[in-house]
Amino acid sequence: MKYSYNTTGTCSRKIDFEIDGGVVKNVTFEAGCNGNLKLISKLVDGLTPEELIERCKGITCGYRDTSCGDQLARAVGKAIES
Repeated sequence: MKYSYNTTGTCSRKIDFEIDGGVVKNVTFEAGCNGNLKLISKLVDGLTPEELIERCKGITCGYRDTSCGDQLARAVGKAIES
């Protein structure tokens, strides 16, 4: 299933991803630090939602209390709740 999540508190504005067969796939970010976000997408591809949340939840960026990785964890968390 495909999901979209509008981020808050980060340079990226939106995250699109799929959860298929119990794993996260095809993560893309709109705006933000291009190279870092491409890396995040590759690193989380194939993880279960629970693994992704465990690895990414709570990561901060600079002075912010969130990050693109943390926002991805929140997005995936909301997706599996629904």
